[in-house]
Amino acid sequence: MAEQEKQFAIQKIYTKDISFETPNSPQVFVAEWKPAVEFNLATNVQQLDENLAEVAIKLTITVKSDDVVAYLVEVTQAGIFVLGGFSEQEMGGMVGSFCPNILFPYAREVVSDLVAKGGFPQFILAPVNFDALYAQHAQQEPAVNAPSSDAIN
Repeated sequence: MAEQEKQFAIQKIYTKDISFETPNSPQVFVAEWKPAVEFNLATNVQQLDENLAEVAIKLTITVKSDDVVAYLVEVTQAGIFVLGGFSEQEMGGMVGSFCPNILFPYAREVVSDLVAKGGFPQFILAPVNFDALYAQHAQQEPAVNAPSSDAIN
């Protein structure tokens, strides 16, 4: 029996959910700016059919200045990917690392735009090493072939 040919394609990339809050404005704009950033990242995979999956990354960024929340951004960036012919182990890496790497620059742009439109200084997220995060997750939960939900702090 011949090995099935591997297939990968991007069907669609889209912003699934956006939230931006400035709970302490306008006071936060007149106070001294001493930002402290909290960043959380989670991934989610939903199998749509045999060779089609939605992969989503959710970013939550909370920025405080002097322990007062300046703004809170939540963005879920998603994509629909054709993934065929991969072994279970390979599929885990595809949905846990490869696809999130494709989605992250889009999410970074959405966050940057929201923060700027909210009246705050430019905010650019540092790159995320999804390969290392996936490897760490795989070591912690070796019984899981493809993570359906993976919270990363």
